[in-house]
Amino acid sequence: MPSMVKFFGDISQSTSVYNTERRKSIRRGSEIGERLEHTIHLTSCSTAASAHDSGGDSGGTHLMDSIIGSVGRVANVKIRNDDDLIDRLNHFYTTGILIIFTVVVSARQYVGDPIRCWCPAEFPGTHVDYTNNICWISNTYYIPMNEIVPPLEHIHKRQEKELNYYQWVPVMLLIQALLFYTPCIIWRLLNGQSGINVDRIVSLASDAQYENPDNRVRTIKYLVRHMDRCLDNQRETRGHCCVKLKHILSAKLSLLCGRRYGNFLVATYFLIKVLYIANAIGQLFMLNAFLGTDYNVYGFQVLEELAEGKEWSGSHRFPRVTLCDFQIRQITNIQHYTVQCVLPINLFNEKIYIFLWFWLVFVSIFSCYSFTNWMWHMLFPTTRVQYVRKFLKLMDRIGTGPDKKNAGRFVLEYLRHDGVFTLRLIGKNSSDIVVAEIVAGLWDMYRGKKNIQLRSNLNGNDIEGEDV
Repeated sequence: MPSMVKFFGDISQSTSVYNTERRKSIRRGSEIGERLEHTIHLTSCSTAASAHDSGGDSGGTHLMDSIIGSVGRVANVKIRNDDDLIDRLNHFYTTGILIIFTVVVSARQYVGDPIRCWCPAEFPGTHVDYTNNICWISNTYYIPMNEIVPPLEHIHKRQEKELNYYQWVPVMLLIQALLFYTPCIIWRLLNGQSGINVDRIVSLASDAQYENPDNRVRTIKYLVRHMDRCLDNQRETRGHCCVKLKHILSAKLSLLCGRRYGNFLVATYFLIKVLYIANAIGQLFMLNAFLGTDYNVYGFQVLEELAEGKEWSGSHRFPRVTLCDFQIRQITNIQHYTVQCVLPINLFNEKIYIFLWFWLVFVSIFSCYSFTNWMWHMLFPTTRVQYVRKFLKLMDRIGTGPDKKNAGRFVLEYLRHDGVFTLRLIGKNSSDIVVAEIVAGLWDMYRGKKNIQLRSNLNGNDIEGEDV
């Protein structure tokens, strides 16, 4: 008993220090977000005013104000607690990174000069602007300086080397961000159908760490009663043999899934994990098709060049200097021009897509690991029983003999998959101390119901249906 008290004291002290620092960081992030949003608002007003005074077009300014203003509010976004860190790595952090990249590229496209072309000397200023615009909206092509440009008779060889991605990089980044956030939307729509409010339960359990002892006890009692009602709400009221067989197949073999079988949350969560993995890996192939190059091996080639000590200059995937063909109609004659253009935007695109390659690989690896880890802990009955039994022993709720058997029935018949899954989410978002207190409360409630049922059976009033 003293060792147990010391164990909880050490965990409580370390957890309180960690949570205090976490709370301070969240508060600082919120304050930084508010200051950033206020600064962006003032800057936007002054920029719009100067554009109006100078007679310039303020449409692009308003567009950039709305985009940058959304980034200023990222720090104030509330993080939900109905998933784990790897899920947030996909739908929150990756989405935020992609939105920031979108702002950077859009600022360069709509505020700066995304392309500059070297025009003939006889071109006046209006012709130069036309050349820059026509080469931007049409696809340029890349031929190295040491290679001969194919003649106009073989223009198809020029078209084979066209770059047709740089105008659409901001749109593609936003599509990527939406794809990373879509599984999160599906998860939040489906987990509410299970009858267990996961976000509410985990949020209260996480907040219970920071409350005083009296409020903490009341919060834990409320969570125990709330989880008990949610678990009871999932139970099948019918009691014929087919229903019992289905419950055995779902509890011990995980062959069936559904709300009445107590594993709807787990099955849905595994589906979302698969969507995260498919999205992260699939985006590597999607970018390969979008960029028109061997993007799948891009990161390996970059590492190889760095290992060989080669100078890291512009690659053929993101060339800075390209060629552009266009025609100008002069009365009945059509003049064909080939000009050389510089694409400063590719300086940003190259660094962005190098980072995205390594980031997508990183997210894919950790998403696969998280999916495997959850499968191991949730599919096998032994791992679920051991997880709950550990907390029961720490709280001195079970000893030896019949208690071990009752603990197995407590996990497989009362908590079932969704109850253990909710407890694991609580542990990942709060601490093991809170999980131990909730498990002890649910165990006491389960034992109380079993005693009532035994007394009713002894009095000859058998309760129809399955065990609690």
